[in-house]
Amino acid sequence: MTTAQAVGAVSREAAEWYAIDWRAINRNVRRLQVRIVQATKASRWGRVRALQRLLTHSYSGKVLAVRRVTENNGKKTPGVDQESWDTPEKKTQAVHALKRRGYQSQPLRRVYIPKSDGKTMRPLGIPTMKDRAQQALYLLALAPVVETTADKNSYGLAAAMLSGYSVVMVPVLRRVCMTSESILVI
Repeated sequence: MTTAQAVGAVSREAAEWYAIDWRAINRNVRRLQVRIVQATKASRWGRVRALQRLLTHSYSGKVLAVRRVTENNGKKTPGVDQESWDTPEKKTQAVHALKRRGYQSQPLRRVYIPKSDGKTMRPLGIPTMKDRAQQALYLLALAPVVETTADKNSYGLAAAMLSGYSVVMVPVLRRVCMTSESILVI
């Protein structure tokens, strides 16, 4: 009776991906984002840019961006280059290849999906994995500034806002508008 066994060691890239301490990575990124928020509130824009550069060039930021791209619902959908990062080796190589210098975005892959009526189709553009990772990396740096400088009474699409906030605030705002001198329709 013979059993087939996988022979060989895990590659260096796979071992590197599996050895990542995600708690420390999240802590590092979060700490930099908090510093960006503090600098934004103090209107120290040079400091904000320096911290954003630090975040986008840090290993923690790059690893978290690649993880967000490769561990979501669209992880198996390739772009025009037909490349997907499905192995730890590819993920580690993507982290090391994520650089701003020489970066050129690729065209979107155009796919047509059915609309809700089921008869007509609507276009959908699918970016490459590298473009998605680059966008996720810069989102990590830009989101703290956007959330800090956004309107306090805006209850639209925001990452930290819950839809329940807007449901609670509409009656309050309606009462405020009715009691003011000019009546506003909400």
